[in-house]
Amino acid sequence: MTSRRAGISCKVYHGDVFLGDAEAFPTTNTSGGNAQPLPFLSGNEIRIDHLSPPSERCPPLSVLQSINPFAVRCKVQAKSVAEHPLRRLYLSCFNEFRSAVMVTGNEELHLVAMPSKVEKVSCFWCCSVQAGLYASCLGMLNLRCLAIVFDLDETLIVANTMRSFDDRIEALSRKIDGEKDPIRISGMSAELKRYVEDKDFLKQYIEMDTVTDNGRSITAQNEEVPPIPGVQERITRPVIRMKERNIVLTRINPENHDTSVFVRLRPAWEDLRSYLTAKGRRRFEVFVCTMAERDYALEIWRLLDPDSHLISSKQLMDRIDNVCHPRMAMVIDDRLQVWDDKDQPHVHVVPAYTPYYAPQAEMANAVPVLCVARNVACNVRGGFFKEFDENLLQKVFELNYENEIVELPGAPDVSYYLIAEDCNNLQNNNREAPIVEGTIGSETEHRFNQLAYLVDEQQAKHQAQLNHSSTDDEMPVNITSANNKKLNVEVRQPISLASSVFVSVLQEIGRRCDSKIEFKFTNGNTKELPHSVLFSSERIGMGMGRTLKDAQSQAAENALRNLAILRHALMSMLATVSKDMCIYWGEEAGFSSSSRTISVLVAEIVLESKSVARGLYKQVTVLVRLSQDAPLVVSMQVSCYLVQKCLDDDDMVPVLIA
Repeated sequence: MTSRRAGISCKVYHGDVFLGDAEAFPTTNTSGGNAQPLPFLSGNEIRIDHLSPPSERCPPLSVLQSINPFAVRCKVQAKSVAEHPLRRLYLSCFNEFRSAVMVTGNEELHLVAMPSKVEKVSCFWCCSVQAGLYASCLGMLNLRCLAIVFDLDETLIVANTMRSFDDRIEALSRKIDGEKDPIRISGMSAELKRYVEDKDFLKQYIEMDTVTDNGRSITAQNEEVPPIPGVQERITRPVIRMKERNIVLTRINPENHDTSVFVRLRPAWEDLRSYLTAKGRRRFEVFVCTMAERDYALEIWRLLDPDSHLISSKQLMDRIDNVCHPRMAMVIDDRLQVWDDKDQPHVHVVPAYTPYYAPQAEMANAVPVLCVARNVACNVRGGFFKEFDENLLQKVFELNYENEIVELPGAPDVSYYLIAEDCNNLQNNNREAPIVEGTIGSETEHRFNQLAYLVDEQQAKHQAQLNHSSTDDEMPVNITSANNKKLNVEVRQPISLASSVFVSVLQEIGRRCDSKIEFKFTNGNTKELPHSVLFSSERIGMGMGRTLKDAQSQAAENALRNLAILRHALMSMLATVSKDMCIYWGEEAGFSSSSRTISVLVAEIVLESKSVARGLYKQVTVLVRLSQDAPLVVSMQVSCYLVQKCLDDDDMVPVLIA
């Protein structure tokens, strides 16, 4: 029988009140296997500053794991059951989903009350997290919110002043003078005409606070701007809103007509904004990231959110150029490279808004760009909280004080559910890239190199609802059609076979076969995340990975390989057994015994992976089983199309065998 190992003696205080004696057991460094030093500033003294806010659905360990995975610095347990104040602290934290917080500079140490299968004394895990993040993220997790970060210029709007209009008109005129191709001259002339027309609107607004549109006179209406305490006094601006044309004219400084701005709002912004606040519930906490001048940025956001439904006036200064914890944030931007490498997986890239260069681009897509962004946000939120509820929360409730740190469940990350898309090349390929269309377009090149961390000063209100539904009243939106549209536009752009293709192909197979494809987390005792793929509730593949995205991708690839093996076995049987063998297959394949004839359709797609040496082929096989009442002609061209566009492989030929 092994003896209980000795810990480091510590005294526990809440402020200046002594709670009792405890022992601390440092965790080992995973890289070197050495014990880490105790994180307490006062040596062997644990001095609690305050208790975290209580939660109705999220135990502290689930919040801490979501913010800073596997950051358990040490374990602490009371020396005696008789330590009543320390025991009361333990019970309060355990029952109310609170943690005891120590503040050490820019770091918070959270004592998390843990159940024990062995010890009868109070037991804690001590976890570290950046100061202030716990309260902010707890508020979002309680309310089932994620963070969404918007870039402004060329993502949501394009704005111009008289000076920027003049600059663009002059630049286009020079390009037209030096151009000899009549087709290009025609295109640039049409673009120039659009600039001139909008400049004329702005000129009328500057001179008379009135514009004439198709014979209709529109006069500016005074709009009162809510004051921002300590930043901006209450002011009134003359504003013209032409909603049917997505145009707004405003004046940053009402006393200075030279600060007048002509703004084009991106189509479908109203749809995206309505989703973010639908049914009076907040699905996302909204942030704005821009390097524009402050007053300009504040006014542009006011035009986008006139009723302050997305960001209240009290929060506005904290929400501009500040971003919440990156694991819980997605970004909507027209540029990817301006973000730091580690933050790029969180960016949903949209085509730059170019109403002068390509005015019909927004309408050319079956789904408007911002509606696609809305659908992506819906899927991200649904996937994140499904993983949080079904994996992280469930596993956290099963953990005990005696568990090892590596047994902590993997935490969800927005990037796992965000389909990476680089839409910057969706412009017409027969012309060179357009000049920057907005008044501060050059400034948008200087985006933050990394996500900042926002500390909300006011704690979000708790939501009373206790159910753990991953999507509550919404279902993730299928965005396959939008992705296919993108692939169709970029057919001539060579793309290597990415790991995400396996997941996409498998999901498309399931959709076309009217069968459910599920990725299930499997119990594991390592930091890797084992996942299984279920096809109509039957496991067809498994995968491991350091991240959920890697694990799902490997599981999808293995599932496709297994389907290929199944296909070869099937073809061998078809070659040696009579057609009546379908009756033998009936019950084992899941069909009713009354089905006397089962038609088998096998679609084989051979892929050449451009990311591996020549001659190495990857085979993806689709097995579709149809009953006698089902149509005999089933198109698998969508799967072929999806992969073909990803690979740009003209030699890929689907082989259909019935």
